[in-house]
Amino acid sequence: MTTPTLPGGMHVFERGWLSSNNILFVDGEGSLMVDSGYCTHSAQTLSLVEAALGGRSLDFLVNTHLHSDHCGGNAALQARYPAMKTWIPPGHAQQVAQWDPVALTYQPTGQLCPRFGFEQTLQPGTQVRFGAGDWQVHAATGHDPHSLVFFEPAERVLISADALWENGFGVVFPELEGLDAFAEVAATLDMIERLNPKTVIPGHGRVFAYTPEVLARARQRLDAFVSNPVKHAHHAAKVLLKFKLLETQRQSFDGFTQWAARTPYFMLLNERFFGNVPVRPWIEQLCQELVSAGVARREGAYLLNA
Repeated sequence: MTTPTLPGGMHVFERGWLSSNNILFVDGEGSLMVDSGYCTHSAQTLSLVEAALGGRSLDFLVNTHLHSDHCGGNAALQARYPAMKTWIPPGHAQQVAQWDPVALTYQPTGQLCPRFGFEQTLQPGTQVRFGAGDWQVHAATGHDPHSLVFFEPAERVLISADALWENGFGVVFPELEGLDAFAEVAATLDMIERLNPKTVIPGHGRVFAYTPEVLARARQRLDAFVSNPVKHAHHAAKVLLKFKLLETQRQSFDGFTQWAARTPYFMLLNERFFGNVPVRPWIEQLCQELVSAGVARREGAYLLNA
């Protein structure tokens, strides 16, 4: 399938699943990047940005939301480009200013995110200049209650973050935490349908052409989770395990399961969805499913002595 054509002056760095994609604008009055990837990939992020800018500075950094795989490179970029201005969604601005890794979910999920600052918040319903284009800011609740997406109506390009992927969307974390967020996912998909983009730049995976079939697949996935919330929780637990394994790359099966059993988010999932079953055997079963599916091995990470 042919990759859709992007507007001039826009670069998309498609990253692995540990880091979100990065979108770099090099034309206009100032250079700007959307999302910065995970912290363990910061050196690669800096290399990609420096090569594309060709000696120019990075003037602005924007985050679609504040999950660690989208903002984990913020601190490294701020250190490399001290004059750069950082814009974030408004929902967790106070927690970022005070640096609360629990409220920001980094500590509960066992993920890493070096402390960063910001200069401005992005308000839904406004318009911002990215490169040479004017982009609309839209709230995209569901996957994250404070997530944003950006839409450029002239070329009909959507930066969808984790609200829409080619084959679905990101884990609906608020639903796992006791909020009724599946309805918000549905509302976000409805909003994207009204925007009717031509090209979608997702938070993960390749750039793709938008079609009604893409949205239909996402709605089918959502319906499956609504009808079976335990299925969604099971999927989420494996996603979190896979994420950590991709970070560590190689770890003993025993050490990995011990880490997961100490990580608060797994305790929350176990209590809310799995009836407080014994933690260690439950985690071991999830890890065995990852090993059996070969998911981690395909991406270069391994559980040893499984």
